[in-house]
Amino acid sequence: MRQAALAAAALVSLGTIQPPSAAAESAGETAGDVLRVAIPAAAFALTLRREDSVGRRQFYRSFAANVGATYLLKAAVDKDRPDGSDDDAFPSGHASMAFQGAAFIHRRYGIRQAWPAYALATLTGATRVDADEHDAADVLAGAGVGIASAFLLADRWQSSAVTFTPMLGDDTWGVTISGTF
Repeated sequence: MRQAALAAAALVSLGTIQPPSAAAESAGETAGDVLRVAIPAAAFALTLRREDSVGRRQFYRSFAANVGATYLLKAAVDKDRPDGSDDDAFPSGHASMAFQGAAFIHRRYGIRQAWPAYALATLTGATRVDADEHDAADVLAGAGVGIASAFLLADRWQSSAVTFTPMLGDDTWGVTISGTF
């Protein structure tokens, strides 16, 4: 448990996870702020509950890669937010964090464990569009970064009925879907 507390303290000190803003304008915006932290926290908690130390290390790497890639893209793209508040709209950090947590659960423990997290991650993205902080492209890009970091840096713990594997090539991209029937 000490390891979990140290990891949480490190993430907070780096500014990657912040408590919900007291100035949140709506319940939806507050929900998005909470879910961007709660979904990855649930993924991490599953590694503790299952005593999965290998999965925990994979979660750390996946989460760190996701945050790093998201903030590098924000710095490189300089896209204005729809509300005009600043120029770091692309990609959505809320969506990338929420979808990284959901995709980690999916990749490591299977879709049956992950579908509620995916539904909540989708809600997180919708709250960002509704709050006029992002447009749909920002949210989809954030979701893509989060999902990619989890699927590229985590392995299955036990086989799931259906597996989604991203494919990237020089001139091709896609998803392979496989399963046991």
